[in-house]
Amino acid sequence: MTDRDNYASPLASRYASEAMRRTFSDRHRFGLWRRLWLALARSEQELGLPISDGQIEQIEAHLDDIDFENAAAHEQRLRHDVMAHVHALGDVAPEARPILHLGATSCFITDNSELLQIRTGLDVLEPVLLASIAALSRFAREWRDLPTLAYTHLQPAQPTTMGKRACLWIQDLVSDHEALVAVRANLRFRGVKGTTGTQASFLQLFEGDHDKVKRLDELVCKAMGFERRWAVTGQTYPRKQDFNVLSVLAGIGQSAAKLGNDLRLLAHLKEVEEPFGKEQIGSSAMPYKRNPMRSERICGLARFTQGLLLNPAETASTQWFERTLDDSANRRLAISESFLATDAILQLVLSVSSGLVVYPKVVERHLVAELPFMATETILMEAVRAGGDRQALHEAIRLHSLQAGKVVKEQGGENDLLARIETDPLFASVKDRLDELTRPERFVGRAPQQVDEFMAEVVDPLLADHAEEIEGLSGDVRV
Repeated sequence: MTDRDNYASPLASRYASEAMRRTFSDRHRFGLWRRLWLALARSEQELGLPISDGQIEQIEAHLDDIDFENAAAHEQRLRHDVMAHVHALGDVAPEARPILHLGATSCFITDNSELLQIRTGLDVLEPVLLASIAALSRFAREWRDLPTLAYTHLQPAQPTTMGKRACLWIQDLVSDHEALVAVRANLRFRGVKGTTGTQASFLQLFEGDHDKVKRLDELVCKAMGFERRWAVTGQTYPRKQDFNVLSVLAGIGQSAAKLGNDLRLLAHLKEVEEPFGKEQIGSSAMPYKRNPMRSERICGLARFTQGLLLNPAETASTQWFERTLDDSANRRLAISESFLATDAILQLVLSVSSGLVVYPKVVERHLVAELPFMATETILMEAVRAGGDRQALHEAIRLHSLQAGKVVKEQGGENDLLARIETDPLFASVKDRLDELTRPERFVGRAPQQVDEFMAEVVDPLLADHAEEIEGLSGDVRV
Protein backbone atom coordinates (compact mmCIF):
# COMPACT_ATOMS: atom_id res chain seq x y z
CA MET A 1 0.00 0.00 0.00
CA THR A 2 1.40 3.40 -1.01
CA ASP A 3 0.87 6.73 0.70
CA ARG A 4 -1.74 7.52 -1.94
CA ASP A 5 -3.76 4.51 -0.79
CA ASN A 6 -3.93 5.79 2.80
CA TYR A 7 -6.15 8.51 4.21
CA ALA A 8 -4.22 11.66 5.06
CA SER A 9 -5.65 14.59 6.97
CA PRO A 10 -6.27 17.54 4.64
CA LEU A 11 -4.90 19.75 7.40
CA ALA A 12 -1.49 18.21 6.78
CA SER A 13 -1.73 17.52 3.06
CA ARG A 14 -3.36 20.81 1.98
CA TYR A 15 -3.78 23.50 4.60
CA ALA A 16 -1.35 23.86 7.51
CA SER A 17 2.11 25.38 7.24
CA GLU A 18 5.34 23.42 7.20
CA ALA A 19 6.29 24.75 10.64
CA MET A 20 3.09 23.52 12.25
CA ARG A 21 3.14 20.19 10.44
CA ARG A 22 6.68 19.64 11.69
CA THR A 23 5.68 20.52 15.26
CA PHE A 24 3.14 17.70 15.36
CA SER A 25 5.08 15.23 13.24
CA ASP A 26 6.14 11.82 14.51
CA ARG A 27 9.80 12.71 14.12
CA HIS A 28 9.46 15.79 16.31
CA ARG A 29 7.24 14.05 18.86
CA PHE A 30 9.47 11.04 19.36
CA GLY A 31 12.53 13.26 19.30
CA LEU A 32 11.04 15.07 22.27
CA TRP A 33 10.57 11.73 24.02
CA ARG A 34 14.28 11.02 23.69
CA ARG A 35 15.17 14.49 24.95
CA LEU A 36 12.98 13.92 27.99
CA TRP A 37 14.75 10.63 28.70
CA LEU A 38 18.05 12.46 28.35
CA ALA A 39 16.96 15.25 30.74
CA LEU A 40 15.74 12.67 33.26
CA ALA A 41 18.97 10.66 33.15
CA ARG A 42 21.17 13.75 33.44
CA SER A 43 19.17 15.07 36.38
CA GLU A 44 19.17 11.72 38.14
CA GLN A 45 22.93 11.49 37.64
CA GLU A 46 23.42 15.01 39.01
CA LEU A 47 21.50 14.02 42.13
CA GLY A 48 23.66 10.97 42.74
CA LEU A 49 22.08 7.98 41.02
CA PRO A 50 24.62 5.57 39.48
CA ILE A 51 24.32 6.69 35.86
CA SER A 52 27.53 6.94 33.85
CA ASP A 53 28.64 9.62 31.43
CA GLY A 54 28.82 6.92 28.75
CA GLN A 55 25.15 6.05 29.22
CA ILE A 56 24.16 9.69 28.88
CA GLU A 57 26.41 10.13 25.84
CA GLN A 58 24.74 7.17 24.13
CA ILE A 59 21.29 8.69 24.62
CA GLU A 60 22.52 12.06 23.40
CA ALA A 61 24.05 10.48 20.28
CA HIS A 62 20.68 9.09 19.18
CA LEU A 63 18.18 11.88 19.73
CA ASP A 64 17.04 12.09 16.12
CA ASP A 65 18.08 8.92 14.28
CA ILE A 66 14.79 7.19 15.06
CA ASP A 67 14.19 3.82 13.43
CA PHE A 68 10.44 4.06 12.97
CA GLU A 69 10.07 0.58 11.52
CA ASN A 70 11.89 -0.95 14.47
CA ALA A 71 9.73 1.04 16.92
CA ALA A 72 6.57 -0.08 15.09
CA ALA A 73 7.67 -3.69 15.33
CA HIS A 74 8.24 -3.32 19.06
CA GLU A 75 4.81 -1.70 19.46
CA GLN A 76 3.13 -4.49 17.50
CA ARG A 77 4.62 -6.93 19.99
CA LEU A 78 4.29 -4.89 23.20
CA ARG A 79 1.05 -3.00 22.46
CA HIS A 80 2.55 0.02 24.22
CA ASP A 81 3.92 3.00 22.34
CA VAL A 82 6.17 4.39 25.07
CA MET A 83 7.79 1.06 25.85
CA ALA A 84 8.20 0.40 22.13
CA HIS A 85 10.32 3.54 21.86
CA VAL A 86 12.21 2.69 25.06
CA HIS A 87 13.24 -0.56 23.37
CA ALA A 88 13.97 1.16 20.04
CA LEU A 89 16.29 3.63 21.78
CA GLY A 90 17.80 0.82 23.82
CA ASP A 91 18.62 -1.06 20.62
CA VAL A 92 20.92 1.76 19.45
CA ALA A 93 22.06 2.82 22.93
CA PRO A 94 22.55 -0.56 24.63
CA GLU A 95 24.74 0.80 27.41
CA ALA A 96 21.94 3.19 28.40
CA ARG A 97 19.16 0.58 28.17
CA PRO A 98 19.24 -0.29 31.93
CA ILE A 99 18.59 3.30 33.05
CA LEU A 100 16.18 4.49 30.35
CA HIS A 101 12.86 5.72 31.76
CA LEU A 102 14.17 5.10 35.29
CA GLY A 103 11.39 5.74 37.85
CA ALA A 104 9.13 7.30 35.23
CA THR A 105 5.62 6.55 34.06
CA SER A 106 4.37 6.85 30.48
CA CYS A 107 2.78 10.21 31.19
CA PHE A 108 6.19 11.63 32.04
CA ILE A 109 6.91 11.13 28.36
CA THR A 110 3.56 11.69 26.69
CA ASP A 111 2.21 14.59 28.77
CA ASN A 112 5.45 16.51 28.93
CA SER A 113 6.17 16.06 25.22
CA GLU A 114 2.64 17.24 24.37
CA LEU A 115 3.17 20.33 26.48
CA LEU A 116 6.37 21.01 24.57
CA GLN A 117 4.45 20.65 21.30
CA ILE A 118 1.69 22.95 22.58
CA ARG A 119 4.24 25.58 23.56
CA THR A 120 5.94 25.37 20.17
CA GLY A 121 2.56 25.44 18.42
CA LEU A 122 1.64 28.66 20.20
CA ASP A 123 5.01 30.10 19.21
CA VAL A 124 4.32 29.21 15.56
CA LEU A 125 0.90 30.87 15.67
CA GLU A 126 1.88 34.14 17.35
CA PRO A 127 3.91 35.78 14.55
CA VAL A 128 1.30 34.88 11.91
CA LEU A 129 -1.42 36.36 14.11
CA LEU A 130 0.63 39.53 14.56
CA ALA A 131 1.41 39.72 10.83
CA SER A 132 -2.32 39.48 10.12
CA ILE A 133 -2.94 42.38 12.50
CA ALA A 134 -0.20 44.34 10.71
CA ALA A 135 -1.68 43.66 7.26
CA LEU A 136 -5.16 44.68 8.37
CA SER A 137 -3.78 47.80 10.05
CA ARG A 138 -2.25 48.88 6.73
CA PHE A 139 -5.64 48.33 5.11
CA ALA A 140 -7.39 50.32 7.86
CA ARG A 141 -5.02 53.23 7.46
CA GLU A 142 -5.35 53.28 3.69
CA TRP A 143 -9.15 53.40 3.84
CA ARG A 144 -9.56 55.27 7.14
CA ASP A 145 -11.81 57.93 5.67
CA LEU A 146 -13.62 56.13 2.81
CA PRO A 147 -17.32 56.47 3.74
CA THR A 148 -19.27 53.23 3.42
CA LEU A 149 -22.66 51.98 4.44
CA ALA A 150 -22.72 50.45 7.88
CA TYR A 151 -25.25 47.72 8.51
CA THR A 152 -27.24 46.63 11.53
CA HIS A 153 -29.54 43.61 11.12
CA LEU A 154 -27.92 43.51 7.65
CA GLN A 155 -29.96 46.61 6.82
CA PRO A 156 -28.40 49.97 5.89
CA ALA A 157 -27.63 52.05 8.97
CA GLN A 158 -25.63 55.19 9.74
CA PRO A 159 -22.46 55.25 7.59
CA THR A 160 -19.01 54.33 8.86
CA THR A 161 -15.69 54.16 7.02
CA MET A 162 -13.98 51.19 5.46
CA GLY A 163 -11.00 51.69 7.75
CA LYS A 164 -13.14 51.83 10.88
CA ARG A 165 -14.83 48.57 9.93
CA ALA A 166 -11.40 46.94 9.54
CA CYS A 167 -10.56 48.10 13.07
CA LEU A 168 -13.36 45.87 14.36
CA TRP A 169 -11.61 42.88 12.78
CA ILE A 170 -8.24 43.98 14.14
CA GLN A 171 -9.56 44.51 17.65
CA ASP A 172 -10.82 40.92 17.81
CA LEU A 173 -7.42 39.63 16.71
CA VAL A 174 -5.64 41.83 19.25
CA SER A 175 -7.81 40.28 21.95
CA ASP A 176 -6.85 36.86 20.63
CA HIS A 177 -3.19 37.79 20.84
CA GLU A 178 -3.61 38.86 24.46
CA ALA A 179 -5.27 35.52 25.22
CA LEU A 180 -2.54 33.58 23.39
CA VAL A 181 0.24 35.35 25.29
CA ALA A 182 -1.55 34.74 28.59
CA VAL A 183 -2.19 31.05 28.02
CA ARG A 184 1.40 30.52 26.88
CA ALA A 185 2.75 32.32 29.95
CA ASN A 186 0.53 30.18 32.18
CA LEU A 187 1.57 26.85 30.67
CA ARG A 188 2.78 24.52 33.39
CA PHE A 189 4.94 21.46 32.88
CA ARG A 190 3.80 18.14 34.32
CA GLY A 191 7.34 17.41 35.39
CA VAL A 192 8.47 14.33 37.30
CA LYS A 193 5.48 13.16 39.33
CA GLY A 194 5.39 9.36 39.09
CA THR A 195 2.56 6.95 38.41
CA THR A 196 -0.29 8.61 40.31
CA GLY A 197 1.39 11.93 41.00
CA THR A 198 2.82 10.97 44.39
CA GLN A 199 6.47 10.68 43.24
CA ALA A 200 6.66 7.40 45.17
CA SER A 201 8.97 5.70 42.66
CA PHE A 202 11.45 8.56 42.79
CA LEU A 203 11.30 8.68 46.56
CA GLN A 204 12.32 5.01 46.51
CA LEU A 205 15.14 5.67 44.04
CA PHE A 206 16.53 8.39 46.28
CA GLU A 207 16.10 6.33 49.43
CA GLY A 208 13.51 8.59 51.02
CA ASP A 209 15.28 11.89 50.32
CA HIS A 210 12.37 14.27 49.67
CA ASP A 211 14.63 17.19 48.83
CA LYS A 212 16.28 15.26 46.01
CA VAL A 213 12.90 14.24 44.59
CA LYS A 214 11.78 17.86 44.62
CA ARG A 215 15.06 18.92 43.06
CA LEU A 216 14.71 16.28 40.33
CA ASP A 217 11.35 17.78 39.36
CA GLU A 218 12.92 21.24 39.21
CA LEU A 219 15.94 20.14 37.18
CA VAL A 220 13.95 18.31 34.49
CA CYS A 221 11.50 21.19 34.11
CA LYS A 222 14.36 23.65 33.77
CA ALA A 223 16.15 21.41 31.27
CA MET A 224 13.05 21.43 29.06
CA GLY A 225 12.72 25.20 29.24
CA PHE A 226 9.78 25.49 31.64
CA GLU A 227 9.85 27.84 34.59
CA ARG A 228 6.47 26.76 35.92
CA ARG A 229 5.21 23.30 36.75
CA TRP A 230 2.10 21.85 38.33
CA ALA A 231 2.49 21.56 42.09
CA VAL A 232 0.24 18.50 42.20
CA THR A 233 -0.98 16.13 39.52
CA GLY A 234 -2.63 12.77 39.19
CA GLN A 235 -1.05 10.57 36.59
CA THR A 236 -1.62 13.40 34.09
CA TYR A 237 -1.42 17.14 34.28
CA PRO A 238 -4.85 18.75 34.79
CA ARG A 239 -6.79 18.52 31.53
CA LYS A 240 -8.28 21.96 32.15
CA GLN A 241 -5.00 23.24 30.73
CA ASP A 242 -5.88 21.69 27.35
CA PHE A 243 -9.29 23.34 27.47
CA ASN A 244 -7.72 26.72 28.18
CA VAL A 245 -5.33 26.36 25.24
CA LEU A 246 -7.92 25.15 22.77
CA SER A 247 -10.28 27.92 23.91
CA VAL A 248 -7.70 30.42 22.65
CA LEU A 249 -7.47 28.58 19.33
CA ALA A 250 -11.25 28.48 19.00
CA GLY A 251 -11.30 32.20 19.80
CA ILE A 252 -8.91 32.88 16.94
CA GLY A 253 -11.27 30.89 14.73
CA GLN A 254 -14.21 33.01 15.88
CA SER A 255 -12.43 36.25 15.01
CA ALA A 256 -11.24 34.92 11.68
CA ALA A 257 -14.74 33.71 10.81
CA LYS A 258 -16.17 37.16 11.56
CA LEU A 259 -13.62 38.63 9.16
CA GLY A 260 -14.27 35.90 6.59
CA ASN A 261 -18.03 36.31 6.73
CA ASP A 262 -17.79 40.08 6.39
CA LEU A 263 -15.51 39.70 3.37
CA ARG A 264 -17.89 37.23 1.78
CA LEU A 265 -20.74 39.72 2.20
CA LEU A 266 -18.59 42.54 0.80
CA ALA A 267 -17.66 40.34 -2.15
CA HIS A 268 -21.37 39.82 -2.79
CA LEU A 269 -21.80 43.60 -2.80
CA LYS A 270 -18.77 43.88 -5.14
CA GLU A 271 -17.22 46.42 -2.76
CA VAL A 272 -14.21 44.41 -1.58
CA GLU A 273 -12.56 41.28 -2.97
CA GLU A 274 -9.96 38.95 -1.60
CA PRO A 275 -6.83 38.36 -3.73
CA PHE A 276 -7.49 36.33 -6.87
CA GLY A 277 -4.73 34.49 -8.71
CA LYS A 278 -3.99 35.28 -12.35
CA GLU A 279 -4.90 31.74 -13.38
CA GLN A 280 -7.28 30.99 -10.52
CA ILE A 281 -10.58 29.33 -11.47
CA GLY A 282 -13.66 30.40 -9.54
CA SER A 283 -16.03 27.74 -10.85
CA SER A 284 -15.69 24.70 -13.07
CA ALA A 285 -19.02 25.54 -14.74
CA MET A 286 -19.15 29.34 -14.63
CA PRO A 287 -15.92 30.90 -15.94
CA TYR A 288 -16.89 34.41 -14.85
CA LYS A 289 -17.11 33.55 -11.14
CA ARG A 290 -14.70 35.05 -8.59
CA ASN A 291 -15.75 33.17 -5.51
CA PRO A 292 -14.27 34.25 -2.13
CA MET A 293 -12.79 30.78 -1.65
CA ARG A 294 -10.14 31.74 0.91
CA SER A 295 -12.66 33.52 3.11
CA GLU A 296 -14.99 30.55 2.77
CA ARG A 297 -12.20 28.21 3.81
CA ILE A 298 -11.45 30.43 6.81
CA CYS A 299 -15.06 30.11 7.91
CA GLY A 300 -15.15 26.36 7.31
CA LEU A 301 -11.97 25.67 9.27
CA ALA A 302 -13.11 28.01 12.06
CA ARG A 303 -16.30 25.99 12.41
CA PHE A 304 -14.10 22.91 12.77
CA THR A 305 -11.91 24.43 15.51
CA GLN A 306 -14.89 25.66 17.48
CA GLY A 307 -16.46 22.21 17.29
CA LEU A 308 -13.26 20.63 18.60
CA LEU A 309 -13.48 22.69 21.79
CA LEU A 310 -16.07 20.29 23.13
CA ASN A 311 -13.41 17.56 23.30
CA PRO A 312 -11.12 19.07 25.97
CA ALA A 313 -14.18 20.27 27.89
CA GLU A 314 -15.54 16.72 28.07
CA THR A 315 -12.10 15.25 28.74
CA ALA A 316 -11.44 17.59 31.67
CA SER A 317 -14.81 16.82 33.20
CA THR A 318 -14.64 13.02 32.84
CA GLN A 319 -11.18 12.26 34.25
CA TRP A 320 -11.80 9.58 36.88
CA PHE A 321 -9.80 10.19 40.03
CA GLU A 322 -6.11 10.26 39.05
CA ARG A 323 -6.71 9.52 35.34
CA THR A 324 -8.54 7.38 32.81
CA LEU A 325 -7.20 6.41 29.41
CA ASP A 326 -10.23 7.46 27.38
CA ASP A 327 -8.54 10.82 26.94
CA SER A 328 -5.56 9.44 25.01
CA ALA A 329 -6.91 8.85 21.51
CA ASN A 330 -9.18 11.87 21.79
CA ARG A 331 -6.38 14.26 22.76
CA ARG A 332 -4.08 12.87 20.10
CA LEU A 333 -6.64 14.03 17.56
CA ALA A 334 -8.15 17.13 19.14
CA ILE A 335 -4.98 18.95 20.16
CA SER A 336 -2.98 18.42 16.97
CA GLU A 337 -5.96 19.05 14.68
CA SER A 338 -6.85 22.25 16.56
CA PHE A 339 -3.34 23.60 16.11
CA LEU A 340 -3.08 22.61 12.46
CA ALA A 341 -6.52 24.06 11.68
CA THR A 342 -5.81 27.32 13.53
CA ASP A 343 -2.50 27.61 11.72
CA ALA A 344 -4.26 27.11 8.39
CA ILE A 345 -6.84 29.75 9.33
CA LEU A 346 -4.20 32.33 10.20
CA GLN A 347 -2.18 31.59 7.08
CA LEU A 348 -5.34 32.32 5.08
CA VAL A 349 -6.18 35.44 7.11
CA LEU A 350 -2.68 36.79 6.47
CA SER A 351 -2.86 35.97 2.78
CA VAL A 352 -6.27 37.58 2.34
CA SER A 353 -5.51 40.63 4.47
CA SER A 354 -2.33 41.34 2.55
CA GLY A 355 -4.12 41.66 -0.78
CA LEU A 356 -7.65 43.00 -0.27
CA VAL A 357 -8.99 44.96 -3.25
CA VAL A 358 -11.47 47.81 -2.66
CA TYR A 359 -13.77 49.26 -5.32
CA PRO A 360 -14.51 52.82 -4.09
CA LYS A 361 -16.97 53.63 -6.89
CA VAL A 362 -19.15 50.68 -5.97
CA VAL A 363 -18.91 51.62 -2.30
CA GLU A 364 -19.96 55.16 -3.19
CA ARG A 365 -22.86 54.01 -5.36
CA HIS A 366 -24.32 51.88 -2.58
CA LEU A 367 -23.90 54.69 -0.07
CA VAL A 368 -25.44 57.33 -2.32
CA ALA A 369 -28.45 55.09 -2.93
CA GLU A 370 -29.28 55.09 0.79
CA LEU A 371 -27.82 58.37 2.00
CA PRO A 372 -30.83 60.57 1.19
CA PHE A 373 -32.91 58.70 3.76
CA MET A 374 -30.16 59.02 6.35
CA ALA A 375 -29.76 62.74 5.64
CA THR A 376 -33.41 63.61 6.27
CA GLU A 377 -32.84 64.59 9.91
CA THR A 378 -29.97 66.90 8.94
CA ILE A 379 -32.05 68.49 6.17
CA LEU A 380 -35.01 68.87 8.53
CA MET A 381 -32.94 70.59 11.22
CA GLU A 382 -31.33 73.01 8.74
CA ALA A 383 -34.73 73.94 7.28
CA VAL A 384 -36.08 74.60 10.78
CA ARG A 385 -32.97 76.67 11.54
CA ALA A 386 -33.83 78.76 8.46
CA GLY A 387 -37.28 79.56 9.87
CA GLY A 388 -39.41 76.60 8.78
CA ASP A 389 -42.21 74.92 10.75
CA ARG A 390 -40.75 71.75 12.19
CA GLN A 391 -44.03 69.80 12.18
CA ALA A 392 -44.96 70.72 8.63
CA LEU A 393 -41.45 69.95 7.42
CA HIS A 394 -41.43 66.61 9.21
CA GLU A 395 -44.71 65.54 7.62
CA ALA A 396 -43.55 66.63 4.18
CA ILE A 397 -40.27 64.77 4.41
CA ARG A 398 -42.07 61.70 5.73
CA LEU A 399 -44.37 61.62 2.71
CA HIS A 400 -41.50 62.26 0.28
CA SER A 401 -39.55 59.38 1.89
CA LEU A 402 -42.48 57.00 1.48
CA GLN A 403 -42.88 57.90 -2.19
CA ALA A 404 -39.15 57.61 -2.88
CA GLY A 405 -39.13 54.23 -1.14
CA LYS A 406 -41.92 53.03 -3.44
CA VAL A 407 -39.94 54.07 -6.50
CA VAL A 408 -36.97 52.05 -5.29
CA LYS A 409 -38.82 48.97 -4.06
CA GLU A 410 -41.85 48.73 -6.33
CA GLN A 411 -40.50 50.18 -9.57
CA GLY A 412 -36.83 49.30 -9.23
CA GLY A 413 -35.93 52.94 -9.82
CA GLU A 414 -33.30 55.24 -8.37
CA ASN A 415 -33.77 56.96 -5.05
CA ASP A 416 -35.29 60.36 -5.97
CA LEU A 417 -35.86 61.69 -2.46
CA LEU A 418 -33.47 64.62 -2.87
CA ALA A 419 -35.12 65.65 -6.12
CA ARG A 420 -38.52 65.65 -4.39
CA ILE A 421 -37.19 67.75 -1.53
CA GLU A 422 -35.48 70.16 -3.94
CA THR A 423 -38.76 70.94 -5.73
CA ASP A 424 -40.84 71.28 -2.55
CA PRO A 425 -41.36 74.98 -1.65
CA LEU A 426 -41.24 74.09 2.05
CA PHE A 427 -37.53 73.34 1.62
CA ALA A 428 -36.67 76.34 -0.55
CA SER A 429 -34.32 77.65 2.14
CA VAL A 430 -32.02 74.63 1.86
CA LYS A 431 -32.44 73.42 -1.71
CA ASP A 432 -29.18 75.01 -2.82
CA ARG A 433 -27.34 73.31 0.05
CA LEU A 434 -28.54 69.75 -0.50
CA ASP A 435 -25.22 68.58 -1.97
CA GLU A 436 -23.38 70.02 1.01
CA LEU A 437 -25.84 68.59 3.52
CA THR A 438 -25.63 65.09 2.02
CA ARG A 439 -21.86 64.79 1.68
CA PRO A 440 -21.04 61.27 2.96
CA GLU A 441 -18.21 62.46 5.21
CA ARG A 442 -20.75 64.45 7.28
CA PHE A 443 -22.31 61.20 8.47
CA VAL A 444 -19.35 59.06 9.54
CA GLY A 445 -18.87 60.76 12.90
CA ARG A 446 -15.40 60.23 14.37
CA ALA A 447 -14.70 57.06 12.39
CA PRO A 448 -11.47 58.35 10.75
CA GLN A 449 -10.22 59.74 14.03
CA GLN A 450 -11.09 56.49 15.79
CA VAL A 451 -8.89 54.65 13.29
CA ASP A 452 -5.99 56.97 14.06
CA GLU A 453 -6.46 56.70 17.81
CA PHE A 454 -6.84 52.91 17.78
CA MET A 455 -3.68 52.53 15.74
CA ALA A 456 -1.67 54.91 17.90
CA GLU A 457 -2.89 53.60 21.26
CA VAL A 458 -3.29 49.86 20.64
CA VAL A 459 -1.93 48.50 17.38
CA ASP A 460 1.30 50.41 16.82
CA PRO A 461 2.79 49.68 20.26
CA LEU A 462 1.93 45.99 19.88
CA LEU A 463 3.50 45.69 16.44
CA ALA A 464 6.56 47.73 17.43
CA ASP A 465 7.37 45.11 20.05
CA HIS A 466 7.32 42.32 17.45
CA ALA A 467 8.60 43.98 14.26
CA GLU A 468 11.41 41.49 13.64
CA GLU A 469 9.20 38.44 14.20
CA ILE A 470 6.68 39.37 11.53
CA GLU A 471 8.95 40.87 8.88
CA GLY A 472 8.55 39.07 5.56
CA LEU A 473 5.61 36.85 6.54
CA SER A 474 3.04 36.61 3.77
CA GLY A 475 0.81 33.60 4.43
CA ASP A 476 1.62 29.99 3.52
CA VAL A 477 -1.40 29.08 1.37
CA ARG A 478 -0.65 26.04 -0.79
CA VAL A 479 -4.03 25.54 -2.48
